[in-house]
Amino acid sequence: MNHLDNLVKIYREAVQAVDPGRLITSRVKKENGKLFISNQETILSEDLHRYKEVIVLGIGKAAARMAAAIEQVLESDIGRGLVITKYGHTVKTKKIKVMEAGHPLPDENSVRGAEALSEMAREADEKTLIINLISGGGSALFCLPAETLTLADKIKTTKLLLASGADIDEMNCVRKHLSRVKGGGLAKIAYPARLVNLILSDVISDRLDTIASGITAPDPTTFADALAIARKYSLENKLPQAVMEHLLQGTKGRIPETPKGNDPAFKNTTNIIIGNNTLACQAALTEAQNLGYNARILSTTLTGEAAETGMMFARKAVELISDKRVAAKNFLLISGGETTVTIRGEGKGGRNQEMALAFACALHRLKPGAQNVYFLSAGTDGSDGPTDAAGAFVTPKLMEEMKKIAATAQTHLARNDSYNFFAKTGGLFKTGPTYTNVCDIQILLVV
Repeated sequence: MNHLDNLVKIYREAVQAVDPGRLITSRVKKENGKLFISNQETILSEDLHRYKEVIVLGIGKAAARMAAAIEQVLESDIGRGLVITKYGHTVKTKKIKVMEAGHPLPDENSVRGAEALSEMAREADEKTLIINLISGGGSALFCLPAETLTLADKIKTTKLLLASGADIDEMNCVRKHLSRVKGGGLAKIAYPARLVNLILSDVISDRLDTIASGITAPDPTTFADALAIARKYSLENKLPQAVMEHLLQGTKGRIPETPKGNDPAFKNTTNIIIGNNTLACQAALTEAQNLGYNARILSTTLTGEAAETGMMFARKAVELISDKRVAAKNFLLISGGETTVTIRGEGKGGRNQEMALAFACALHRLKPGAQNVYFLSAGTDGSDGPTDAAGAFVTPKLMEEMKKIAATAQTHLARNDSYNFFAKTGGLFKTGPTYTNVCDIQILLVV
């Protein structure tokens, strides 16, 4: 049994289960002029004859794949459309225009795309049905700063938040209060059109107000919350002056709050989750069991510092090694979620690679030369931080090498330089774009 190949098979099965094209074509149907959309909890029916025009919009790493799939379903019923996706994540479409923009940091195309998409939504009226395709990455790809702010202000703010260790909820709270489209802003722009949003969730617990910064959901957070987050991470003197002034003016009521649940725009808005990390983890579990492993799901809501989580997995591995009954049964643990990294060095890497490196360092301390442990942490979107890797492997071969390179590994970890460590040791896991995005997957195997 080739355990390393099997870890890849399990990961790929998880990703395949949340392929946005497959999800769209399986959950969106057109029959006799009616559109039917379903998930495990909802069945929505829309009479297409009621509308003069159907527009398709979308943002996110999976937006282009989702757009191509919705074209297969709606065909000639689509009047026009525009989606914005990450560079390199484009697929061929017929009627729907695809724009590429920056991620994880917004760029000029993020603004151009946001302006064009917002204008299309603004032109829609009560006789327009907008099918909006949302997936992870939208916060950077769909960037329209508040009137007093610039793109440079947003980029610097995003960089500081990414490096601070703030979690996704905190980052999005701040970004929503610096934007004209986030935090329910797009729903407000699209009103009075009928707005149906098909969502591929990349956040813990599938919170609609957090996915892609909640562009079509009421925002429960306030300017005061955003300001408190800036202070929590000691960013008051690091953020651009215009950003701090904007937040301060908002707390004084001089800038309108993001739309809340009582805004009439949300009466015409329906949000439907079509895929998430739980679905991916369940598919991984089924594949692992089919391959003969004694598999379990540990969690689908994994959060916290990536390095600390890696150490937790190392401790779990040692526990399993110590239990001979478990070890003899090829015990495999699957988890999903999204961790964070507080950047303290100037190295290159991502949260999955950092987790894997921390795992290797901790396992070496606890069980030097462990020869019966495999670990993979990888992003379901095929990219981990600003790198070309989805994540990284830890193998028995690496653990043997750790007897000689443990100090080097620890130095790379301290510098947040996991990519270069795994590039040297052969542990990088590269998949290329997967055209989906539902957080990360971890697989721990003790044989």
